[in-house]
Amino acid sequence: MTSKYQRIVVKLGTSVLTSGGDALDRAQMVELVRQMANLQAKGCEIVLCTSGAIAAGRERLGYPTVDDSMASKQMLAAVGQSQLIQTWENLFNIYGLHVGQMLLTRADLDDRERYLNARDMLETLLKNKIIPVINENDAVATNEIKVGDNDNLSALMVGLSDADLLLLLTDQAGLYDANPRTNLDAKLISEVDEIDDALREIAGDSGTSLGTGGMATKLQAAQLARRSGATVIIAAGQQPDVINDICDGKTVGTLFKPSNNPLESRKRWLLAGPGPVGSISLDKGATNAVIEKGSSLLAKGIVAIKGNFDRGDMVILHNELGSEIARGLTRYSSSDLMRIKGQHSDNIEEILGYAYGKVVVHRNNLVIKSSR
Repeated sequence: MTSKYQRIVVKLGTSVLTSGGDALDRAQMVELVRQMANLQAKGCEIVLCTSGAIAAGRERLGYPTVDDSMASKQMLAAVGQSQLIQTWENLFNIYGLHVGQMLLTRADLDDRERYLNARDMLETLLKNKIIPVINENDAVATNEIKVGDNDNLSALMVGLSDADLLLLLTDQAGLYDANPRTNLDAKLISEVDEIDDALREIAGDSGTSLGTGGMATKLQAAQLARRSGATVIIAAGQQPDVINDICDGKTVGTLFKPSNNPLESRKRWLLAGPGPVGSISLDKGATNAVIEKGSSLLAKGIVAIKGNFDRGDMVILHNELGSEIARGLTRYSSSDLMRIKGQHSDNIEEILGYAYGKVVVHRNNLVIKSSR
């Protein structure tokens, strides 16, 4: 039977790789590898986004007593990363498959050229039937340059690789309407058409001290991947044959349908790349023009600026109620915008003594926030 999906990003959380314990569960890992190798044999392309470096580091060092500082986590990750990739390599070699490691930080995704280089590398690995094994480079990443968790990293890899499925394997059977750890009456949500505020309220925090991602981050990842045109499924990694069953089209876990209007490549990078460093508040007319008409943002529709930012920085656009409606790259700094806000575009050069065009954020450099 051929797979329903052709290119799949599989994200394996720490709770899955350790089976809830303190060490890597190699029996569990080899079973997951068997399933991924089976899909590869059917012609599917697999991108593996793996957690577990810190857990592997603790195991390798004999479970040392360390503080919770960034430096200690980086030390454990530095030791564990080599152990983790070696384990994956040994297990995939059982099935005659090779792996290629890609360690990324936020900086690799923020910079357009580095983003495209990472995309080219990913494509080259897949073209040569090598399974990319991706993790955040925790040994060098600081809070300022971290993606933050492998749920969102895996969603970014969906956009980078043009995958049609993101499979988030965790220690839960999927998304429930209440916390299944504390509520025995919690019911599994089998399918989601729209990620709204009510659904976000259901999501809880991470249930493991070794990992960083909870159900809330999985919803963030699902939204990002959906906007890249992929189906997203959250399911239990310990469920027998879970990967094969999903790719055979069986109903497993919680399925999030892809967006009806997926983003094109550059806008995926805008959503994945630079973090916002400031915000711009719009009046009602500008809000409608940006959202309903897909127009660029003009200075005339700006009512307030928050933060200090430079030309080319990522900024959030707020409506008159203070809600985020979009984000994009600004052509003008915050100091420039303080002088030209509310002004007609034809007056910009006269006010500033120079101009970088008539628009503040061009529609090609702007991504509308979507809940669908």
